[in-house]
Amino acid sequence: MDWRLKILSKLEKLVEESVKIGGADYLNLVDEVNSRLKEERKTGINGSHKVEDGLIYLRNVGWISVVGDIHGDLESLVYILKDFNFLEDVKEKGLTMLFLGDYGDRGIHSPEVYYVIFQLKRNYPENVILLRGNHEGPSDLLAIPHDLPYQLKWKFKEEWEEIYRKFLEFFDNLPHSAILESKYLFLHGGIPSQAENLRDLADAAKKHPEKSFLEEILWSDPEEGLKGVFPSPRGAGKLFGEDVTKNFLEKIGVKTLIRGHEPCMEGVKVNHHGKILTIFSRKGEPYFNAYAAYLKIDGKMEALNAYQLKTKATIF
Repeated sequence: MDWRLKILSKLEKLVEESVKIGGADYLNLVDEVNSRLKEERKTGINGSHKVEDGLIYLRNVGWISVVGDIHGDLESLVYILKDFNFLEDVKEKGLTMLFLGDYGDRGIHSPEVYYVIFQLKRNYPENVILLRGNHEGPSDLLAIPHDLPYQLKWKFKEEWEEIYRKFLEFFDNLPHSAILESKYLFLHGGIPSQAENLRDLADAAKKHPEKSFLEEILWSDPEEGLKGVFPSPRGAGKLFGEDVTKNFLEKIGVKTLIRGHEPCMEGVKVNHHGKILTIFSRKGEPYFNAYAAYLKIDGKMEALNAYQLKTKATIF
């Protein structure tokens, strides 16, 4: 069989399983992923990557696919997997997929998207990095609308509550930031404005809610023409100016922040004179963006600014 047909067959099988899976098998899968994430934190190791609480130090990374918000858009997730040839090349070429959070809610296929994400993490734990978004937030910062429990109830009937409890555990097990050498910082929302170093990033969940680090990482947005921070219209997090971005990136020694969180009509946008790139990887309702995007970068090459990275994005 032609290799392209084999990969297509794998994807089709994965999607078919996501639709047909029963509650008991789904619960076991979530449990398995939770155990893996806990083990990574306990040992401080995920393959060649160092894990420091909520921060992952990416090591020996070649090609990276950076995926923004999916929000239950199974079609876009399948497109990215196919276009990146992940299932084909993950072992031979050592590909990495780094997700910036917000896997569910606001889309009709949230349980199915999570199923695919869980299977990827289970089968390729070192090659799949899952970060926490504001839709995977702590109990005091859950995003609205939060459609996932209703979709689980519809799909799994009386088993949904136990599955959802495991989801809440999964949310708390997720790391919320990753860093690639002296090149890129990856997180969902924004820079914690009072953070001084990488330890503050790593400890953000531990210090929540006494400090706003985690809230800002999950909820904040960059704003042009602003100095310092300002309350966010989202009701959580902050709007932060270019000075906040510049100061923190210099403190931790990286060139560019790569984040998700904001819908982009072109799937990608640049802020703060090339210091921030936003990637949004779903399209359609309720955002009505005509295009989505994901980013393919060579982790071994020199660091690029956001304008340069934007040219590497695949828009679909």
